[in-house]
Amino acid sequence: MDRSARAFWLRSPGRGELRDTHLPEPAENEVLVRTLFSGVSRGTETLVFRGGVPESQYAAMRAPFQEGDFPGPVKYGYLNVGIVEEGPAELVGRTVFCLYPHQSRYVVPASAVTPVPENVPASRAVLAGTVETAVNALWDAAPLIGDRISVVGAGMVGASVAALLARYPAARVQLVDADPARAEIARALGIEFALPADAAGDRDLVVHASATEAGLSRALELLAPEGNVLELSWYGDRKVALPLGEAFHSRRLVIRSSQVGSVSPARSARRTYADRLALSLELLADPAFDALITGECAFEDLPGTMAALATGETTAMCHLVRYDADPPRDDRETERPADRTSPTKRSRPHTA
Repeated sequence: MDRSARAFWLRSPGRGELRDTHLPEPAENEVLVRTLFSGVSRGTETLVFRGGVPESQYAAMRAPFQEGDFPGPVKYGYLNVGIVEEGPAELVGRTVFCLYPHQSRYVVPASAVTPVPENVPASRAVLAGTVETAVNALWDAAPLIGDRISVVGAGMVGASVAALLARYPAARVQLVDADPARAEIARALGIEFALPADAAGDRDLVVHASATEAGLSRALELLAPEGNVLELSWYGDRKVALPLGEAFHSRRLVIRSSQVGSVSPARSARRTYADRLALSLELLADPAFDALITGECAFEDLPGTMAALATGETTAMCHLVRYDADPPRDDRETERPADRTSPTKRSRPHTA
């Protein structure tokens, strides 16, 4: 069988390229996967593309199957869906999700792939890593029935969190973003939308995912006394100033971080990384998540597309990368987005 593949590499900050690579023969309990789709997690991956990972975070920011080192050359990414072509009989022919970079084919341990449920299209399954971040965040936040909740920042992570919060009984959820166009995302998710100046206050919980100083400051302003901000943004090497004077202490406000690199302490005794990822894929049976995929390109065009995403010339929440114009695949992989495992421990900061 052909063992050739192509991979996207960041050659140096701001410069990407496709490289040819040769795959090893799969060993026992390994799988060879042919990629159907990968997804660009815009916040984190464009930060990596720009060379914005602080040196102190090089180890923490490593993706599970990363090659090379920051700031480059480096092969980076973690949203990959493909078909198992070789491996254990129970996996051959299955559509699987893997935390693998942008590459046309690859060999990994069988334990590193998670089968995609039959009712989840392969194109939507690229969102599993982002929904996993949202699941972990809600385990950390522990919202209660009837809570008044705002999500500040309607990017991939914030919108995923809002989509899951929309299922909570009697919760009053508002998605807040400075971009009026994000109101359409909120509508697709069945959630109220507001611009920052018009956002409702007196909130029990605010989830912040805008990756901006202004967004985090506004999140604090929206809290009710003794309310909590759950911080999901990762700022890379940027400094952030906050209004921690004024009423911060008298109102006993709380800012708490959440990060997908470890299972939330609220569930770590009873849930594994594999459990969390499998749950995330199950949740993606909801077609509302298609609203989060707002851009698409062919794999061959990824170097130019990544540069455009990093500069803001192209905007997208999750950018879908398509590897074959007409790949042989099962029926669920023919569905297109609406607009256009057992992984090892990892740190995958996500920004909005």
